[in-house]
Amino acid sequence: MTATQPDLRMSPYEVAPDTFVIPWILEAPPVGLFCMNSLVIRGQEPVLVDTGSPANRDEWLANVSSVVDLDDVRWIFLSHDDRDHAGNLLTALDACPNATLATTWFSVGRMAEEWMTPLDRVRFVNEGDRLDVGDRTLTAVRPPVFDNPTTRGVFDDRTGVFWSVDTFALPVSQPLEDVADIPDDEFEEGQLLGGRVVAPWHPWLDDAKFRAYVGEVQSMPIEVIASCHAPAIRGDRIGRAFDVLRRLPTEQAWSPFTQADLEGWLAVMAGGPPPE
Repeated sequence: MTATQPDLRMSPYEVAPDTFVIPWILEAPPVGLFCMNSLVIRGQEPVLVDTGSPANRDEWLANVSSVVDLDDVRWIFLSHDDRDHAGNLLTALDACPNATLATTWFSVGRMAEEWMTPLDRVRFVNEGDRLDVGDRTLTAVRPPVFDNPTTRGVFDDRTGVFWSVDTFALPVSQPLEDVADIPDDEFEEGQLLGGRVVAPWHPWLDDAKFRAYVGEVQSMPIEVIASCHAPAIRGDRIGRAFDVLRRLPTEQAWSPFTQADLEGWLAVMAGGPPPE
């Protein structure tokens, strides 16, 4: 919590051929920084995967425009309706007039609390459904960890990119494009923290059932994991990430920060000593 805000701006970066992360970074003191990413697949029928946060709307749209012509976008795959994923949806639909929204009935219903999604531009894509986007097929996959009941990730059979949504979330100490730049111990600790925060229900999981589903997802021919809340995961780190994920059912629940923590942070921000 400093008076001077660090420059956390990042440019879109390529994680596979014609596949770009659209990054945004938020401070999350005292834990560190958290990515708030979305994805562009610049194929025969270009796809936006999630639409970023309204707090970053102008920069998000400019970053998307830098890697794909918005008039060429044919699909917007919405993983779920949380604000960091759907916050610029109406802007994206307006800016991409030729795009069809791939979402679910439940997401449309939940978003109706704020806006009416144009149903004539919607295609329902449920878990396990496949979407032909010209030069590749995208499969909707329920990620092992999620914080919203409408969540579906997506697997690209052409590049092996798996958009895991909120699974594999972890804090970072600086803007990064690849988790290879994070030491092993920090990567493991960060993965456990992210999983516990995203899925506070993890202590209630049946260990055997959860591990079986993690194995099912891992069995896909994944080359790169891209996600909303982490840098890209490649190589040996993919297996390590799944191994850490399997530990969730037996991990202690995360203890949220308290009012005393908040008062201490406010005191420091005001220039005083932290309360004892």
